[in-house]
Amino acid sequence: MSEAEQPPDVGWADVPRPEGESSQPSGLMDLLGVAAVLLDAEGRVVLWSPQAEELYGYLAEEALGQYAAHLLVNEEHRDWVIKKFAEVMETGRSWAGTFPIRCKDGSTRPVELRNMRLLNDRGEFYALGLGTDSPTLRELQRDIALSTRLISQSPIGIAILDPDLRYVAVNPALERMHGIPEAEHLGRHYRDIMKATKFEVPEAAMRQVLTTGIPLVDQSTIVGRTPADPGRKHAWSISLYRLEDPQGRVLGVADIVVEVTERYQAAMEATETRRRLAVIADGSARIGTSLEIDQTARELAEVTVPDFADLVTVDVLDSIVDEHRPATRDGPTLFRALAVKAAYPTEAVHAADPPGQIAAYDADRLATRCVRTGRPVLIRHADGNHLTSIARDEHAATLLARAGVHSYLAVPLTARGTVLGFLGLARARDPRPFDEDDLAIATELAFRAAVCIDNARAHQSVRNAAETLQRSLLPDHPPDLPGLQVASRYLPAQAAYEIGGDWYDVLPLGGDRTALVVGDVMGSGIDAAATMGRLRTATTAFARLDLDPAQVLEHLDAITSELEQYIATSVYAAYDPQNAECRIANAGHLPPVLIRRGKPPRLLELPTGTPLGVGGIPFETTTVGFGPGDQLVLYTDGLVETRHHPIDERLDALLRLLDAPDSPLEETCDRLLHGLRHPDNHDDVALLIARALPSTPHRGDRHPQRALRRL
Repeated sequence: MSEAEQPPDVGWADVPRPEGESSQPSGLMDLLGVAAVLLDAEGRVVLWSPQAEELYGYLAEEALGQYAAHLLVNEEHRDWVIKKFAEVMETGRSWAGTFPIRCKDGSTRPVELRNMRLLNDRGEFYALGLGTDSPTLRELQRDIALSTRLISQSPIGIAILDPDLRYVAVNPALERMHGIPEAEHLGRHYRDIMKATKFEVPEAAMRQVLTTGIPLVDQSTIVGRTPADPGRKHAWSISLYRLEDPQGRVLGVADIVVEVTERYQAAMEATETRRRLAVIADGSARIGTSLEIDQTARELAEVTVPDFADLVTVDVLDSIVDEHRPATRDGPTLFRALAVKAAYPTEAVHAADPPGQIAAYDADRLATRCVRTGRPVLIRHADGNHLTSIARDEHAATLLARAGVHSYLAVPLTARGTVLGFLGLARARDPRPFDEDDLAIATELAFRAAVCIDNARAHQSVRNAAETLQRSLLPDHPPDLPGLQVASRYLPAQAAYEIGGDWYDVLPLGGDRTALVVGDVMGSGIDAAATMGRLRTATTAFARLDLDPAQVLEHLDAITSELEQYIATSVYAAYDPQNAECRIANAGHLPPVLIRRGKPPRLLELPTGTPLGVGGIPFETTTVGFGPGDQLVLYTDGLVETRHHPIDERLDALLRLLDAPDSPLEETCDRLLHGLRHPDNHDDVALLIARALPSTPHRGDRHPQRALRRL
């Protein structure tokens, strides 16, 4: 070619491009990292690309001029490779496949290869080998196949639009939604398909996503008509996100369309109901904050007034509250009023039974019908006859009429298949009559409250049984204890918590001696109380055997070990007035307090011992002088332990409160409970205080001076 025939010297930027062609290269080749290697006819490397350096590990200066078979192929594969190379060079037929290539670091790497013969202008043959990492290629193939199937088989409409918002791809689901085949979408602008003005909103959202890269998920619901169904409105939820290649270049935007027509229609039809559902949300947060029946009823009343009703009453069957009163199916029904609330001062309040009152409603009253059938009663428009059936008597009906009550709802309080009572709702100033939506909301509120009331009732029943059992197992003090004055207290756990297994005991022993005992079964409820009773009975039996305190605890330890999953702590003290002493043994319990006249109270330093039920570890008995005026204070951990204070701090407070040795014992008990019982204390308390009194030595006692002995 002559100089005049040479093409003009122009840069690539000056070369005109076909319309619509991207000025940016695809990132797919970069993702694959295709390596190019050129071999001469002898199989020597004559060209080596940078991608080959990355893939195989050899630098160009290390590879050029080398025989490729020796450089890249393991010895066991070399003959096959040389033979295949010869075939490609002789026949010109390309070869492709996956082959294990030996890399510079000695590892073997599976490489997807494409080998072909090249011919230059001088008639010389070369072999071009293109290779890429086989696992990377397989992963890309799987991703493409998976993406294709996800898009084509998805029931959700999916469209891909380019940066100019022209359709690039549409899946079958979106074709069906639009009623337009994919071919008529491709290349057309979004607004050419979605022409209604309302689609300006998603168009603007697409441009925002393309600009910012921030996806919009279920951000808007569009309502309109399409060629697929022009006679009916449809609703779609639209989500958008930007598509980018591996280098971050923007490819377009993905449009995810979900048909939500039924949901939209249901939402529109229930607009008023949704507004009222705020009452249910409020009820969920406010009803059932305690295990108290009356409190739950008041919470239910406060939720419904004034937003839902002008007047509310909450009544339960008296047989639900009083287990000893049987329910009746014939004749009047006894209700116990729990709560009454009005939105404003009104005579209608006086038509309702005041809280705490028990009232009988005849069989023809709506309240009775509601609880006996377990079905709600809705009176949209209440006249005089209705008001008569609502009220307990004619006077109450007159008050309702004068107050302007015009609509009424009675909903049973049902929990676990049992009707507990009913919720009564009335509207007077509110002109809206109750409807089916109101009935649904009231039923939900009544159900939530009923479950809470039933839980409180069951809890209170179990708690009452446990407390009754607990108190029945605690002792009455003997009227006359030789040389000893005793005061005691038992305080059950707070109402919202279970009864525990704390106990105390005062046991007369032989020879004018007295045993003083406190204990605490770990756990709560009836089982703990029953276990406490068994241990107290056993303590009484062993005490009568005149055993040493340590021996008594050893026997109790053996018995407790046989009780499943129970351990207990205890202090056992045997007071002997003739010798003016106490013999004390401790089984993992808090130390007793000893108070001597003229000296500050102090915690007795006793061998702590292990709790009862651990088994196998002996206990020790300590002898302490205990003469007239001395006091011994035994207590359980519920008196001093709290969640927020160190135990040493609480024991110091106990000692400070006891620094009044001349106070009557009953006053001391009350002072301790008042000063130490913390509001967040959820454990029961057993407290026993004993004071030694001056005693007359028994006949024949040759050592009366023992009464004055001190440790």
